Amino acid sequence: MNSRAANHPSLRGERAAIKSRGLALAFRSIAFIIILAGIARISGIFTSSPAWKSFLFYTVQSNLLCLAWIGILIWWTARDIRRSGVHGTSTPSARFGGAVMLAITVTMLIYLVVLVPISFQQAGDYVPFSLTDNLIHIITPCLLILDWLLFSPKGSFRWSDPLLWALIPIAYLAFAFTYGGLGGEFYPGARYPYPFMNIEALGLSGVALWLAGLAVALIAVGYVYVAADRVMGRDRAKME
Repeated sequence: MNSRAANHPSLRGERAAIKSRGLALAFRSIAFIIILAGIARISGIFTSSPAWKSFLFYTVQSNLLCLAWIGILIWWTARDIRRSGVHGTSTPSARFGGAVMLAITVTMLIYLVVLVPISFQQAGDYVPFSLTDNLIHIITPCLLILDWLLFSPKGSFRWSDPLLWALIPIAYLAFAFTYGGLGGEFYPGARYPYPFMNIEALGLSGVALWLAGLAVALIAVGYVYVAADRVMGRDRAKME
């Protein structure tokens, strides 16, 4: 391979992933079923009395984002198998995959670090560390991280990406404050989905401090992903 090709980001990333579309398709199909099961359990969507308000929470919305992304990956992988065979990688946008991965990582970290310690209550079948809880807060994030580690091309993340990826949780904050401000309730008597957003209880400055701290932590995790992506892409290229 000539030096120009060796320095091409997409080719460096191709070296860093497991080049098996068959394995990727199997993993992604299983992941889709597991993520769907978590969403179905927390929302009761397939029962006679769904907890529709569960869809107002970031947890469920981020799981829906993961479900949609995995669905796209399944379609993309199956298409590439038909066109080019089972050898290779199939990811339409590694950088967008990073955004989805960070969005669901936020769900896991806030759950483990903030919500469980204060006995948070949510609509639907919510019990800390129950099967449902583990599916939507822990297993789904781990599945997205594993998909990135095993099957996503490496070396394409940019140092500016964490700031862009942060727009997903920021968009949710805008939605939640607007919905609550207009009188909407996330569950009976609650105009805020999470305790650290409760302006009445914490005051504006208290909420601002919470959000600033979470934003710093979120972006820091994003930079960990970027650094890992660049190191794995570079190291794999050296090995080959």
